[in-house]
Amino acid sequence: MNEPRYKRPLDLAILLFAHLLLLPLWALLWLLIPLAVLLDDGRPIFYRQRRVGQGGRIFHALKFRTMVRNADTIGPAWTSPRDPRLTRVGRLLRGTALDELPQVVNILRGDMSFVGPRALAQDEFDLLKETVPGFEQRCAVRPGLTGLAQVHGDRADSRQKLEYDLQYIQGMGLWVDLRLVLLSGWITLRGTWEKPGRKV
Repeated sequence: MNEPRYKRPLDLAILLFAHLLLLPLWALLWLLIPLAVLLDDGRPIFYRQRRVGQGGRIFHALKFRTMVRNADTIGPAWTSPRDPRLTRVGRLLRGTALDELPQVVNILRGDMSFVGPRALAQDEFDLLKETVPGFEQRCAVRPGLTGLAQVHGDRADSRQKLEYDLQYIQGMGLWVDLRLVLLSGWITLRGTWEKPGRKV
């Protein structure tokens, strides 16, 4: 399946205009978040993780580190809101999704889009592919920083999230993407990404 032509130009336009219009805010975030991570739990500030992208291609997603060092060796790659491996700053970053901010680099590179199915860690994807029929269909398009499943789905229900992903893939369009970007911005401002049963 080919992505609609609007996707890449829209991603680049959002990156450009968001940084130009909100330059002081971006500069502040890029200064304060790394400093907060460093003061809370030391280095490294960033976390790189192997993720599954369009067509099953593996890429490295970049995030601000929200968990204790070597967290993957003492627990699963995925986490829950009350995961004891989360740092104090990490818990705040997760609630606002600001830990995902460095993924604008992945969007610039073309690994990701602003809107699409969530980019899953490779081991999580491999597990779900074996247990949820048709799970690999979500790789028809580039993964997104946000999406229908991220905004509306139950984070613990993989089958429901797949249904939302497939619904998005079948009906994606310019206005759908813009609406999801705006909804995601609203959830970030409210700091409710990690709350169970979140309503938007």
